[in-house]
Amino acid sequence: MARSPYRLLDALRQQSGLQLYSSTILLEELADILTQPSATKRLALINTTASKVLADYLEAIELIEPINVPRIVRDPDDDHVIACALAAQANFIVSGDDDLLSLKRYQGIDIVTPADALTRLAA
Repeated sequence: MARSPYRLLDALRQQSGLQLYSSTILLEELADILTQPSATKRLALINTTASKVLADYLEAIELIEPINVPRIVRDPDDDHVIACALAAQANFIVSGDDDLLSLKRYQGIDIVTPADALTRLAA
């Protein structure tokens, strides 16, 4: 059974009027995560690969390159997530990162888990 992040990508494709945003820095981080041995094992369980997930993701996103990256959370990588969301004027941020999720909201942008995002899309 596919986990929430991959199911979320499928759900986003099926709904019109929704846009997923990312940046070059975030894409590089995603590629690093997906190619780690633990991730490749999980992806194999749903009969896919890191390359396939990245290709699907690239088709689904609009690239945003934030001009300003504010210092907000403990991990500078997480600041890039918030900067991308601000530049895109996103409705919400989807993350599994505990530091981001602990914020719950930043400048009017909700920060939710992939499972919560799926629930929102189904509503």
